[in-house]
Amino acid sequence: MFYLVGLGLADAKDITVKGLEIVKNAEKVYLEAYTSILTVGKEALESYYGREVILADRETVEQLADDLLSGAVESDVVLLVVGDPFGATTHTDLVLRAKQAGIEVGVVHNASIMNAVGCCGLQLYSYGETVSIVFWSDNWKPESFYDKICHNSQRGLHTLCLLDIKMKEQSVENLIRGRQIFEPPRFMTTQQAAEQLIAIYKRRTASSDGKGDSSDDEAAADQNLFTDVTEESLAVGVTRVGSDSQRIAAGTLQQLADTDLGDPLHSLVVVGHMHCLERDMLRQYAIDVADFDERTKHVKE
Repeated sequence: MFYLVGLGLADAKDITVKGLEIVKNAEKVYLEAYTSILTVGKEALESYYGREVILADRETVEQLADDLLSGAVESDVVLLVVGDPFGATTHTDLVLRAKQAGIEVGVVHNASIMNAVGCCGLQLYSYGETVSIVFWSDNWKPESFYDKICHNSQRGLHTLCLLDIKMKEQSVENLIRGRQIFEPPRFMTTQQAAEQLIAIYKRRTASSDGKGDSSDDEAAADQNLFTDVTEESLAVGVTRVGSDSQRIAAGTLQQLADTDLGDPLHSLVVVGHMHCLERDMLRQYAIDVADFDERTKHVKE
């Protein structure tokens, strides 16, 4: 049988009792190690679980899935997933592959950032579409996530932004030359995410203010259809959720761009319309309480 077992968000002890029982009795246990990370390494998991844990990188999970699943034909194989097993489409694909091969599948759920983000005080049912903010490069600066955030905001909905993780990535040169040399891991911070959102807003504002023909004006108008997310927009940075070092900070995007929230993992929430209870809860995390009070004074009791 093939098991997907959620690990939760922080450390080895966040696994469920059911999940731990399955891990202890399985033939092989893999740790999916590229869509997210815990605050501890695999050695801590091995110590707590009392057995070997095999690291499974992107290539193992995506390109060698059949090899990973083959052992589940005759015995139990476990893939440990940080958060909840269905937090990434990769794991859905594994379930489909297993069932197509006639392999039974078991799933043990756990907490993920999708529900644990409620720790900041914003109600989960008031969130819109979740977006992913990716690292920009010199030649690639996508903006689609900005439009989705603005669309949520115009509907009064909060937006959970999942921030980019780069694990075992190759440079373009090494990839072209076929060299198995990998870049150091990188984890996007709330500072970087806020800076990118502000940069998009400023670029679009500058474009719409510039001179051009009518077709250029129409293009700018289309592009700015949802430009209500600015450096003054309220947002929340949440880091290392579920751990003893969890931190939450609320303020404008500019304030978050100027605030270091420490070690990974980071997530960002862009705030929509707030209920007074949401405001009161969020206030305790304000970077600048007086400024926060001024910006949220319109929120009715």
